[in-house]
Amino acid sequence: MSKKHVAVLMGGFSSERPVSLASGKPCADALEAEGYEVTRIDVARDVGKVLADLAPDVAFNALHGPFGEDGTIQGVLEYLQIPYTHSGVLASALAMDKDKAKKIAKAAGIPVAESRIMNRFAIGSSHPMKPPYVVKPVSEGSSFGVVIVKEDQSHPPQVIGSSEWKYGDTVMVERFVHGRELTCAVMGDVALAVTEIVPVGHSFYDYDSKYVPGGSKHECPAKISPIIYQKIQTLSLKAHQAIGCRGVSRSDFRYDDRFSENGELIWLEINTQPGMTPTSLVPEIAAQAGHSFGELLSWMVEDASCLR
Repeated sequence: MSKKHVAVLMGGFSSERPVSLASGKPCADALEAEGYEVTRIDVARDVGKVLADLAPDVAFNALHGPFGEDGTIQGVLEYLQIPYTHSGVLASALAMDKDKAKKIAKAAGIPVAESRIMNRFAIGSSHPMKPPYVVKPVSEGSSFGVVIVKEDQSHPPQVIGSSEWKYGDTVMVERFVHGRELTCAVMGDVALAVTEIVPVGHSFYDYDSKYVPGGSKHECPAKISPIIYQKIQTLSLKAHQAIGCRGVSRSDFRYDDRFSENGELIWLEINTQPGMTPTSLVPEIAAQAGHSFGELLSWMVEDASCLR
């Protein structure tokens, strides 16, 4: 039986274009090594026509950021009836909107940090909540636009209200949770290993920590108590199911164990299009569960469908 023709969608036109290209290339190479016929598509505004003319068996979505993971390209693929990887239209849109995703998670019994949605210009010169807190765009990924306001800062950073800000006018102001950065991938209906992320030379897991080699250390599996470890796996699967995700997702957490081993565990967000770069977490987590990179991608291709 001949292998499927897979169109790998990468690049695109969001601020995360470089990340998407860095994810898409190794995915395309690995899928070819697995025997698939692969066409690489650097996504532009005419992607609907390109896909309609190409008529691949499956679209492997390696896009990041708006258009690629907010339900838009998923809607195009539904319209064209091309089976695709990762989550569907609704789950993608919900997960990309941090506020809506948090509301669903909270309703499902998942612990989240207190937050409020504001227009960035309304923040002004006085703190919108007691520091420390985090200001983040509601619909960006890869830690773009994330600003941490520390206890000793007398006023919010000016960049939030400046013309340099390019992440939209609606922001989430969220209580800063001290502690360790933990993440867990879900593959289908199985929660995989929990990984601790230790940024190297960075105050938090920012863009460079994620994508620059040596920017962070990944401890997989994380060295935490079995109770907390299993709780993170349970909450990751619960978030994946509550938001309606499909394929592979990754949930991020903060775990404050400064005062006790049980500590405070807070779910931050879910990523429906986890990175597949050489420094990305999901390939490492899948490898720990015994899945090679090629096997992981093959599973995603065979899992692809419409009406996700």
